[in-house]
Amino acid sequence: MSARFEWRTSLCAPDFPAEAYEALRLRITDHTPFNTLAWMCASEQALKPGEQLHVLLGWLGEELALCLPLVASVERFARLPFRVLHHLGYPLADRLALLTRLDGDNLRKALTQIRQRLPHAVLQLNELAGSTAQAQVLEPWQANSSTAEQRLSCRVPVHLISEADHQEVSGDPRYKLRRARKRIAACGALVRRITPDALTMGPLLQEISEVEAVSWKGDEGVGIFSDARHRQWMDRAFTALAARGLVRVVVLELEGRCISYRLGLLEQGRLYDYNLAFLPQYADLGSGRVLLEEWIRWGLEDNWHWIDASRVSLENSSHQLHERMTGQLEHWRWSFYSWRPGGLLLGLALRVWQRFKPRLQQWRARRAAAAVATPAPGATPAVKTPAPTEKLKEGEHASASDSQR
Repeated sequence: MSARFEWRTSLCAPDFPAEAYEALRLRITDHTPFNTLAWMCASEQALKPGEQLHVLLGWLGEELALCLPLVASVERFARLPFRVLHHLGYPLADRLALLTRLDGDNLRKALTQIRQRLPHAVLQLNELAGSTAQAQVLEPWQANSSTAEQRLSCRVPVHLISEADHQEVSGDPRYKLRRARKRIAACGALVRRITPDALTMGPLLQEISEVEAVSWKGDEGVGIFSDARHRQWMDRAFTALAARGLVRVVVLELEGRCISYRLGLLEQGRLYDYNLAFLPQYADLGSGRVLLEEWIRWGLEDNWHWIDASRVSLENSSHQLHERMTGQLEHWRWSFYSWRPGGLLLGLALRVWQRFKPRLQQWRARRAAAAVATPAPGATPAVKTPAPTEKLKEGEHASASDSQR
């Protein structure tokens, strides 16, 4: 069956087919809370000046079989302006499924629709995971692009909740967890679970945003509440998701004040550990590890299946779930370069860089090895000191979404 395509300029409009959208989302097994209409509408309302939303809908008869919300903007590469398309929600949507049930021929027609309405240099889809991120799904777009790239964004640690979690964790994490619990008990702090609703989500976000503001994330401006636009985005998104019962929070409180928290989203029995922060004066408590353990205990009681790190850095991730992970999920970034002059230029630059990058890395490795082998004149050999019992304080651990951003 040939698809019928339709363009919209808003997901929040009263006449948007919300029920058809939700039916499509639920048919995609890899969908996440970041695919919900609630999250997408909050993302739309947080668009920056100069960004324009274009929503491509694909219908098979009366059934919605494609919804692709694209944000058009101008980005500069080597100081030159290029028109770029991103999936709505970038960069704070930690994991997405591509909401499509179209076959290859209809997906090819969808790309033609996009190029006709939105001339661009590159179309980039970030944080795709699951079956809709695989090459066979997007092969029609690969074949019809001047250059196409599938790049690994990250490998997310995940923990499958099982009967074994009723027992204390073994190995080094056990001793770190015990020490953290002793420190927390000594100062009198308490762990609390919260399932906020639409009314209580706002005050809770205010409380945890104040914690983030004075943490290292606030100092470096990388938190999810880092500016007014992000704050508005998070307020709207989490309030709407809390109204649907999808938000979970674990906090560490001292004398009624939040000193550390983990913020998560729960759907399909999978808890997405989205964000954490703590007051810097309590960094030595090790609260992050205790709150992660609380996620697992909560999951045991409420029959969750998975605890996910939501998103981590591709390299050198220090997320504490690495200590407990039973598997990993891959996130992919797809880039499709058009046949327009800008797309051809960027695609050529990418291919040149891909050929040059291994040589540059080899040169840097040889240079670093030579520097180690030949100490500077007059330099004295470094004396190694014994490593501390616990190499990292909690303050050195990245957030639950440690690329944010």
